[in-house]
This record gives sequence, C-alpha cells and structure tokens, in this order.
Amino acid sequence: MNDSQNIKLIHLITILFLLLVSLSQASTIDPPTSYFSQYEFDFDCDLCGCSTGSGSFGFGTLNNANFVGVRYINQQFESKNGVFTNSPVSKETFNTYQLWAQVPINTSFYVSVNVPYQDLNRSLNDTNENLNGIGDASIIAWYKLPFYKKVSNEEFEATEKENSGHSLQFGLGVKLPTGKFEEALVDRVNPGFQVGTGSLDAIFSLGYNYAADKFGVNTLLSYYLKGENKNEYKFGNQFSYATKFFTAFAVKKAMIMPFLGVSGDVFNKIEQYGETINDTNGAILNSSLGTEFVVNRCIFGVNYTLPVSQNLFGGNVKSKNRLSLYFNFAL
Repeated sequence: MNDSQNIKLIHLITILFLLLVSLSQASTIDPPTSYFSQYEFDFDCDLCGCSTGSGSFGFGTLNNANFVGVRYINQQFESKNGVFTNSPVSKETFNTYQLWAQVPINTSFYVSVNVPYQDLNRSLNDTNENLNGIGDASIIAWYKLPFYKKVSNEEFEATEKENSGHSLQFGLGVKLPTGKFEEALVDRVNPGFQVGTGSLDAIFSLGYNYAADKFGVNTLLSYYLKGENKNEYKFGNQFSYATKFFTAFAVKKAMIMPFLGVSGDVFNKIEQYGETINDTNGAILNSSLGTEFVVNRCIFGVNYTLPVSQNLFGGNVKSKNRLSLYFNFAL
C-alpha cells in the first residue's frame, strides 16, 4: 500500500478501536459462561479477488448468524507484464467497501446480502490507473439443518432431544451484474482489474459447523457458475473451500474469539466469443488468522490472509496478502 492508503487504513483501525473501547466501558452485561451456548455460529470463507466476484471475502462471521454491518477489504496483487524475467511488474491494490447483512426468515431459513463499492488502483512504472464504482451485489438464501442427540431425563423417565452442536447449511444464490464491466481492460495480465463482471452468476454452497464448549470449526464449499456478459466474455467457473478453527474466552465484559484457517480457490479458464483464453485458469491455497471482538451486540472482526501456494494466470499474477476489517450489529 502507498502512504496515503496506509494513513487511511490506520485512521479506520483507530476509529474502530476507539469505538470498541467506548462500548466495552459502557457495557453492563457480564459475558456468558459458555459463549457457544448463547449463539448459533455461522461460517466464513475466502474468495480470490482476481475473480472479480464483488470482492467478497466470506458470507458471514464467526458469531451470531444474523447481523447488519460494514466491511473493508484490502487485497494486494503483482502482475508481470511480459514473458521475460526482467519484464515490468505492475502493483495492484483492490479496496472494497461493503454493506452486508444476514437476515433470518424463520428458524430454518435466512438470507445473506452483499453490496460492494470497489476502488481499484494499478501502478506500472510511472503510470497510475484507478477504477471505482458499485461492484456486483450478491444475495444467497440458506437452509440450516441442525442435528440432535437423545438424552435421558431420569426425573421424568423420558428421552429428550438436545442440540449436538453439529449442523449443515445449504445455500443457493445469485451474483448480480450491478458493477460496470469494461471490455478495454480484458487484455490486461490480471483480468480481475474490473469493477464488475457484467454477468449473472449462480452460487451453490454447502457448509458444516460444529461448536461446543469453547471450541468450534466451520467448513464451507462453494461453486460459482459464471454467466456470459453482453460482451460475450465469461469468467471461468470457480470452486472455493475454507475451514476455520476457533475458540472463545471472556475478557472482562467482552468476548474474544481468535481463529486459524485454510482456504483455497480453483478457477477454470476464461472464455470469450466461445473460445477459451490460455493462461487464465489457476489455483491458490491460503492460510488465515484473525479474531472477533464482541461487546453486547456489537462485533468487530479482523482477518489476515497470506498465500501458501498459488498459480494464477500462468504464474503471471501473484496474490500478496489480504486484510479484512468489519463491524457488525447482531440482530
């Protein structure tokens, strides 16, 4: 990041930190003995920014499944502009500002919505480029299937059902072509340098959750079936997977939930005019760490992601790191 971006990020972190301090000082509710017994836990995943999938960095948070909030995502890339070892390298910064929410329909169904604003920057030699505007919004409907275990009630000589902590989630949704797609940019080394895809895409997801005592694990598998836009350009279909291991402990009147995880994406080749484009497929494996900080119904989260291995666009595009900050209000 350049100096101005670093200053903006420091200001954002400072504001959120001061807000959390004031909330913790104002809190009068003692934290629960078992945080997992109070809340249902959702899942999170990481999506590669170069897919231009609205810059999404996950569908939810570790804690309460229902919320409204804002999220900031910073992603860094380097693209090699040429086939030689000394070919110039462009540095790209993707800044995404999101309004996102997860709203319950009933005890079994809920909907997640994401509306992003993209601010993309690219520098090559002494040339700087900037793209900004509303990105591709997404909406996903979810069905949650909890699993129960039978326990004996000796007092009434009966058998009762008790939540086992295990559950499955099934998601079906769409990504809307609300972001602008510029055909003039498709010849860039990183075709993901776009505000939007211009296409209507389908999203299929399967999640598994387990939470008991002070330990939890979330796993999510997603497949993105990309559509063709009006320019006869089609981003490659995408398979994403993610697993996070987390715990929770109380600090005064707040709750801290640190986590570690792995995630990855596999991309098919891009197609244009019915023909595939070489060196537009690839895969990436990421490691991630972060935490959520909870005071009453306010949730602050930070997630840092670093690639472990990658081969994107014939090795010409490299993901450097990603940082996500979010502030949510639990419903």
